Amino acid sequence: MDILYKLLKQDKNRDGAVVVTSFLGIIVNLIIAAAKVVIGLLANSVAILSEGANNASDALTSIMTIVGTKLAKKHPDKKHPFGYGRIEYLTSLVISVLIVVTGFEFLKNSVSNIIKPVELEVSYLSLIIIAVSAIAKLLLGTYTINTGKRVDSNSLIAVGTECRSDSIASAVTIISSLVFLLLGKNIDGFAGVFTSVLIIKAGLEVLGDTVNDLLGKAGNEELALQLYKEIRACPIVINAADMMLHNYGPDKYSGSVNVEIDKDKSIDEVYKLIHKLQLDIMHKYAVTMVFGMYAVDYKSSDSVQMRTDIASFIRQYEHVLSYHALYHSETENKIYVDLTVDYDLKDWEQLRVDFTAYMNELYPQYGLELVIETDFV
Repeated sequence: MDILYKLLKQDKNRDGAVVVTSFLGIIVNLIIAAAKVVIGLLANSVAILSEGANNASDALTSIMTIVGTKLAKKHPDKKHPFGYGRIEYLTSLVISVLIVVTGFEFLKNSVSNIIKPVELEVSYLSLIIIAVSAIAKLLLGTYTINTGKRVDSNSLIAVGTECRSDSIASAVTIISSLVFLLLGKNIDGFAGVFTSVLIIKAGLEVLGDTVNDLLGKAGNEELALQLYKEIRACPIVINAADMMLHNYGPDKYSGSVNVEIDKDKSIDEVYKLIHKLQLDIMHKYAVTMVFGMYAVDYKSSDSVQMRTDIASFIRQYEHVLSYHALYHSETENKIYVDLTVDYDLKDWEQLRVDFTAYMNELYPQYGLELVIETDFV
């Protein structure tokens, strides 16, 4: 009890919440696993035994979640200057693989039971115990998923999803047992197959999410919107674009963004405000942000006309979202501009041809330096 009390006191922070929830999962799953193994042996039911073994593996995944969370907090070193936060993703990867392997093992046993059925010995008492465990797993799964979303822990969400799948599997087992008791029909093997499919499906979903994290999916959109708002509120920033957020764990980010600055501003003036903005973001959002800069002209009549013309083109082109970094150089006789497109645009080269022709017709005296890109967040 003293250990549980200490854990509960930690629940206020992210690591404490993960540890407390995982510790609760270990206790609940071990109790349920022991009950189901005993019932499965007495009833000679492969479905119930499979569920018991699965509950025991759930306890193991909770232990792995705790270990992964603790290892992820190791301090940065020379080989890992951004720390060990991604260990949590590796933990989720291992958990998902274990879930899938367990599901296939259950599937093999269930198919074997269909081919060579064994006599069942099911009692209403065993069904009541399974029903109680199903309710417990449903409550545990819901709590674990909600906590995982609250603290941004993929491992907890994965374990919670599996818990809820287990509760559905238990319901299927109850139905198959009632069919046997009331109708004398042994569908235990088929119920086991259905249970196995649920387990495999849950594992593959977790595996897919984890692989996306490791490959580098789009950054945290909510965080990006907050950062854009903060950056654009800076007095010296005209606009911001091209934000990249690199995830080194659920709560560890480094990033980069390009900002448009009036070309007539001095380096000294720009540095003071951008450096303050950089520190504010670091302290407020725990994001190490690097700034790139576009020198733009918002005042001259030529610049205003160019913006009007480019905006007109964008309104006519379905897949172009916006433009930025517009700059025209009188000394180089060039126009620099970036177009941001959506992911549905397949023919980028045709857009390049169309926009170049459009600008050449309006501004034949200038060459065009065009960059086409998508939003990174």
